[in-house]
Amino acid sequence: MTRDQIKAHLEFFGELGVDGVRREPEWRLRAVAPTRPPEPEAEPERSELPEPVQPVHLFANADEALQALRVEIGPACTRCKLHALGRKQVVFGVGNPTADLMFVGEAPGADEDIQGEPFVGRAGQLLTKIIEAIGMKRDDVYIANVIKCRPPGNRNPEPDEVDRCEPFLFRQIDAIKPKVIVALGKFAAQSLLRTTEPITRIRGREYKYRNAILMPTYHPAYLLRNPASKREVWEDMKRVRAILQSS
Repeated sequence: MTRDQIKAHLEFFGELGVDGVRREPEWRLRAVAPTRPPEPEAEPERSELPEPVQPVHLFANADEALQALRVEIGPACTRCKLHALGRKQVVFGVGNPTADLMFVGEAPGADEDIQGEPFVGRAGQLLTKIIEAIGMKRDDVYIANVIKCRPPGNRNPEPDEVDRCEPFLFRQIDAIKPKVIVALGKFAAQSLLRTTEPITRIRGREYKYRNAILMPTYHPAYLLRNPASKREVWEDMKRVRAILQSS
């Protein structure tokens, strides 16, 4: 390096605020600390290991999701005690898998247990007329029950039976994504809404439920015994029709 180059370097360092350099030999020969190799990362303890990712089942459409659920439940479900109490078969549900309107009843009766379809007896025939009265067909809606097996003697489902079966109803609702759910009768309404209020008090009221509007009304079987209440159900169904038309 020439004298002029050294001078230029010193002027440059001066501009940086460096006012001199050390000339001692130990400064020029200062040791450089050796670089330590990185220590290997400790393996996490077993409790810290990430949980395995559960497989997510993606379905092309609602019909595919419902069919997979039907297969999962099976034709002879044994998840609760009803399988040993005389029921003949699982009554899954029926109707349009993309229905805007869904009806949920209590449980299959004798006719439903034989035919494997909900609401096919006298109460079911009346439900069909109610559906037609608001300008729809039975095939336009979806019909299911809180539980899918007939209780003996058509008694109300018991809590342990509901606990086992109700999650399947929730999955049906989530697959279909209806705009309106009509809960038919006291048991279905109280079960879905987790309430003990009588059906006379909650009938005709609108509730937000699983991204839908839920409206309780009287069960068709009740209407067969109390024909005068048909007028109230008609008012409820006119409201259901108005909700569907406005959405």
